[in-house]
Amino acid sequence: MMSDELMNPTPAGKSQENPALSRAARTQQATQDEKFLETPQPEHKIFTNTDPWRVLRILGEFVSGFEELAELGPAVSIFGSARTSPDDPMYRAAIETARLLAESSLAIITGGGPGIMEAGNKGAQQGGGVSVGLNIELPFEQGTNRYVQIPINFHYFFVRKTMFVKYAQAFVIFPGGFGTLDELFEALTLIQTGKIRNFPVILFGSAYWAGLLDWLRQTMLAEGKISPADLDLIVVTDSPQEVRDLITKAMVEGGWSQEKEDAAREETRKVYQQGGAAKASG
Repeated sequence: MMSDELMNPTPAGKSQENPALSRAARTQQATQDEKFLETPQPEHKIFTNTDPWRVLRILGEFVSGFEELAELGPAVSIFGSARTSPDDPMYRAAIETARLLAESSLAIITGGGPGIMEAGNKGAQQGGGVSVGLNIELPFEQGTNRYVQIPINFHYFFVRKTMFVKYAQAFVIFPGGFGTLDELFEALTLIQTGKIRNFPVILFGSAYWAGLLDWLRQTMLAEGKISPADLDLIVVTDSPQEVRDLITKAMVEGGWSQEKEDAAREETRKVYQQGGAAKASG
């Protein structure tokens, strides 16, 4: 039979030690409640500029985005240069592509700015679809294009990028610059590493993308930095109708390129399991 001392290691009437709870007393500092209720003084550092407060702002942006887009339904994210003018053939192609997708009951998500983004939102409206613009705070004045029906503003790029991926069934990528390439390679990386599946990545404008694709084959692939299966994840087209057909087929049938995606993931798995020592096949 166990003694009372073993069954009750802390004598009655005496508190059990809790070093974490007593941290303020032991270090002779104010408690967290005391700090919270203290009236800020001008000489004190503004707490809204500290990292803990930024974490709350980041959380708030995620919550806001999730709430706004939770009931959006199937959608496609369209990317491309903000510098594309309305008289550019790519602007007109983006309108037509978005219109066809909207007529197929797909919402259109863009960055909410000018150029290809504006064209995508305009096409969504013409097709009777939902037009979403995910704007980002930049160090200069900007606005939201007039064709956006659901505008959402973000302070942090990585929160915004999450929304582009999470609520889309595919990426359609028109000619663009650094930001466009950022979205392209992020999507390919997410597919390659198994983070997203059944996700078409379509490059629009074969002439524009030819140089990049040549470099990927002749440099990255040739040096073993990627595998042939990785390149198979990319579809190139000059046809708005083909964009619509590829995406709607993927949604209806599922696994539009499961074999290609699985092959790319398998090559990535081999590299990591071999400690990165082996080159990608090919």
